[in-house]
Amino acid sequence: MYIADLHIHSRFSRATSKDCDIPHLDWWAQRKGIQLLGTGDFTHPVWRAELKEQLVPAGEGVYTLKKDLRIPNAVLGETPRFVVTGEISSIYKKDGKTRKVHNVIVLPSLEAADELAAKLEAIGNIHSDGRPILGLDSRDLLEITLETCPDAEFIPAHIWTPHFGLLGAASGFDSVEECFEELAPYIHALETGLSSDPAMNWRISKLDRYQLVSNSDAHSPSKLGREANLLDIDCSYEGLYRAIQTGEGLEGTVEFFPEEGKYHFDGHRKCGVSLSPVEAERLGGICPVCGKKLTMGVDHRVEQLADRAEGFVKKDGKKYESLVPLPEVISTCMGYSAASKKVQGCFEQMIQTLGTEFDILRNVPAEDIKSCAGERIAEGIENVRTGNVKRI
Repeated sequence: MYIADLHIHSRFSRATSKDCDIPHLDWWAQRKGIQLLGTGDFTHPVWRAELKEQLVPAGEGVYTLKKDLRIPNAVLGETPRFVVTGEISSIYKKDGKTRKVHNVIVLPSLEAADELAAKLEAIGNIHSDGRPILGLDSRDLLEITLETCPDAEFIPAHIWTPHFGLLGAASGFDSVEECFEELAPYIHALETGLSSDPAMNWRISKLDRYQLVSNSDAHSPSKLGREANLLDIDCSYEGLYRAIQTGEGLEGTVEFFPEEGKYHFDGHRKCGVSLSPVEAERLGGICPVCGKKLTMGVDHRVEQLADRAEGFVKKDGKKYESLVPLPEVISTCMGYSAASKKVQGCFEQMIQTLGTEFDILRNVPAEDIKSCAGERIAEGIENVRTGNVKRI
């Protein structure tokens, strides 16, 4: 079984860590227990040059970091494979409304990335941001992608995000077909995003035919794997392609508890307002602090489009696990911030003693955790495993 995180970013994307280089991504993937990692940002010419210089083929359509570039003493988990991926932001007018939709593209090779980047460079600026903003209709982006590389996989990103998701309340659409028109059959998978989980998506019957995938959208290496996919495939592009297209080998996903995603409820971040759909409706969708229109959250938007009751379980729905990142569990148990030296020290000790973060969260026996990190943290991890958490 592989753990795969396909949607990430390099240091060339806005608001990302300077450590988002290939050696650090490789190092953190090992510590996390991720075996297949997207490169992110394939459109950026400098990042693509670094990928070509630092990666070597490691099977059909996948790559690995050159041995002499690996950070010393990094190996805890399996050395990860990289697959070529990137996110593109499309901002355009359609049906009298401004649309802002992010899409993730998965490619079979760095050569395919060269070809597609050349096509996109003729349309807009791909140099200033690893996640380029193009004034290109998502349907047209899909068409260009498939014409350039028929084996590409095209996945609408974090589909419920209010401002940048396919189904987002602020600038999205009400269906995949409305966005992609006659090319909608070429969409096979949807990324659920941090603020929704598969069960929320099962409530919309018109999403039944799509595979539901989850990725971290990490802007720093330490955030890798906060959401991920569980794959039972050959670690190859063909295996990944088949899993995304048909679900064969896509065993399930690892999720945030959706309440932890910043867009789950309606609200205003600057005003410190977070409201359930019922509370927001009671206020007429108006912020009680500033008097402006609230941002409609994912929970509310799902409710708008749902044609099934809350709690509906899709018969052939893939399994999913809801986890909390290990530093956050330690932080809650110790009473210090996740970035504090005490929490980071405990995290490091657990990783060195017990194995990868995913192993600790999912598999390591509670007694082993207790002997390494104490009873309280062992209990905290057990509570996460059983879903016995307080969701705020």
